[in-house]
Amino acid sequence: MTATPALAVTGATKRFGAVLALDDVDLAVHRGEVLALLGDNGAGKSTLISCLSGAHRLDAGTIRMDGERVEIGSPATARAHGIETVYQDLALFDNLDPVANFYAGREIAGPRWLPRGLRFMRRGAMAGVTDDLLSRLQVGIPDARASVGLMSGGQRQAIAVARAAAFASRVVILDEPTAALGVRESRSVLDLIKRLRDEGRAIIVISHAMDHVIEIADRAAVMRRGRKVGEVVPHADSRQRIVSLIVGGDA
Repeated sequence: MTATPALAVTGATKRFGAVLALDDVDLAVHRGEVLALLGDNGAGKSTLISCLSGAHRLDAGTIRMDGERVEIGSPATARAHGIETVYQDLALFDNLDPVANFYAGREIAGPRWLPRGLRFMRRGAMAGVTDDLLSRLQVGIPDARASVGLMSGGQRQAIAVARAAAFASRVVILDEPTAALGVRESRSVLDLIKRLRDEGRAIIVISHAMDHVIEIADRAAVMRRGRKVGEVVPHADSRQRIVSLIVGGDA
């Protein structure tokens, strides 16, 4: 884990009309670390990651990447700063295979000396990179050329996470990555998250599955009513403390 956070936000504040969704939130995650972001519905978790991923702009607050202040005003600028987000809906094209899903909107085309509209798709190069990444991350796909709509929930989740890993040079944000998955599929996704951490990625995970949080997270930040109310090192003995922070039993 590095001394300087891969991503740090201070004083994050966001309003939607009269609703104060984020109230002066500080958060940091380091390379090689999994940070769990916990809280009940309406706690501000989704708003915070939406601001970090460029879907919304903070009304106030500072974002730093590796110690340098950055402005994140759109999903494109978040991706340019090395932040990739996997939402619950996965945003996969069911009629396309993993290669096409990996490179949707980021296709490799050539030769470069031609005008962009005349370049041809370098399918082989994209397939090679995709296959290498899936192999390195040990993502088991029976047929890598099949449409993702024909794959299981766990395989689809793994493809979405691997796609984020392919382009996230700094931070991967995962929103409920094991929701609606069975035991075996959840295990595959949790192992994939661990491998990403071992590769030095900074990972933020939103989850309501406490057992999964205890297994994979190095730290847990708890939010309630738009504020960060505490941080805990997740383990079996701290479960009650985490739950108490979530529901406000510490007040």
